[in-house]
Amino acid sequence: MKIYVPLDSAAKALGADEVAAAIAAEAEARGLEIELIRNGTRGMVWLEPLVEVEDGGERLAYGPLTPAEVPALLDRTLDTLGRVEDMPFFARQTRLTFARCGLTDPLSLADYQAHGGLSGLRRALGMTAEAVVDEVKTSGLRGRGGAGFPTGIKWDTVRMAHASQKYIVCNADEGDSGTFADRMIIEGDPFCLIEGMIIAGLGTGATKGYVYLRSEYPVAIELLRQAIDIARADGVLGSSVLGSGRSFDMEVRVGAGAYVCGEETSLLNSLEGKRGVVRAKPPLPALEGFLGRPTVVNNVISLATVPVIFEKGAQHYADFGLGRSKGTIPVQIAGNVKYGGLFETAFGMPLGELVNDVAGGTASGRPVKAVQIGGPLGAYFATADFDTPFGYEEFDGQGGLIGHAGLVVFDDSADMLHMARFAMEFCAVESCGKCTPCRLGAVRGVETLDRIAAGDTGAVPLLTDLCEVMKDGSLCALGGFTPYPVLSALQRFPEEFGTVKEAAE
Repeated sequence: MKIYVPLDSAAKALGADEVAAAIAAEAEARGLEIELIRNGTRGMVWLEPLVEVEDGGERLAYGPLTPAEVPALLDRTLDTLGRVEDMPFFARQTRLTFARCGLTDPLSLADYQAHGGLSGLRRALGMTAEAVVDEVKTSGLRGRGGAGFPTGIKWDTVRMAHASQKYIVCNADEGDSGTFADRMIIEGDPFCLIEGMIIAGLGTGATKGYVYLRSEYPVAIELLRQAIDIARADGVLGSSVLGSGRSFDMEVRVGAGAYVCGEETSLLNSLEGKRGVVRAKPPLPALEGFLGRPTVVNNVISLATVPVIFEKGAQHYADFGLGRSKGTIPVQIAGNVKYGGLFETAFGMPLGELVNDVAGGTASGRPVKAVQIGGPLGAYFATADFDTPFGYEEFDGQGGLIGHAGLVVFDDSADMLHMARFAMEFCAVESCGKCTPCRLGAVRGVETLDRIAAGDTGAVPLLTDLCEVMKDGSLCALGGFTPYPVLSALQRFPEEFGTVKEAAE
């Protein structure tokens, strides 16, 4: 009998370790032979700890499980949720990047290969660097951590650069509120990130990789380091990748959790042991990145998606999606929702379907009022915008951004003036201080919002002008995107700002 208990941070926070200990103790007391596997999460956080029991070829789920229910679990008298794959939230997903997450033992390389792992790498080893990059271009994969820049173009720039050393840097500094996909994939399927980074190295000529992980993710840090050691011991990493004679190795570097280090040039400074401040561009990191050498900087999900593209084929991946938004997107549903968790789907699903149908509306039972998409600097969407398809250009056309694809839902009790102020205050606190629009603009923005809250409608045009300066003048996304939540709140919820509507007219 195999019993799967998640070691995912969200599951652990909800008591998974206590449940695992109770299962082990009860099985020992009964003299029952079991194999206790600490897997990743299936992504349905409201059911954690979600325990699965595999016996006689059938794998059934139970949750949320408590230690007191363990005897009934082992007696097989506890009511089951059935197969995870048959649950509505899970069954309607298109799982490509997260296909193995929660299904396999995250530290078993044999389990990884039994479920398609390393197939993409073996294929890539037989291709030229140019062909590897062309495959990524054909797939239409775009950066999953921010502005959606085409991954293949970034790789090609590094491939064509001349240097004695090139690097692959994985940005795992997941700092946006309501996002957890990076952590979830590292804790649940770390070998797919390793495989993706190796393939990136093959395509660009890079032989060394770094994963920049925030210190707030201790489980992910430990698991990824163990997975790297296992991959190296089995010849997946090192001087001859899978016996090919091609070299690639990697390591984990831990950051202190500064939000600005999610921006690629700040991350590179921190990786080099410097203060995490933004670098002016040009030069681009693809030409002068880590230690002044050509560097690919990609988000975790971008790199973790690469193996499935090479396993299934670029066209298979590109056939999913909408317009220029190819493939799937792991939507992270959080905030005031009934069903929070990770939902991987092809681009194109309407926002309202995600919020009302998939997430089940609000947990409070009150009407949905707003959804913030793309982290604390993302725009607020109102229910009138719920027909918007989930795609990069479609969201941009509504004054928003997908970013890291985190959705934070608010019910009708939310104060949107307060939320706009929070975005400005967040920027003021997290600014690295490199550029004036971000360093001073956010402070002035908080003051201006306080004037509006006090009834000064004359401050509205000033706030609007300030936001435009920040958008156009900031060196990085922190200052440049801060106006998005403020302007979207002004546009979509004018009644929240007193007599703002009349003043704007």
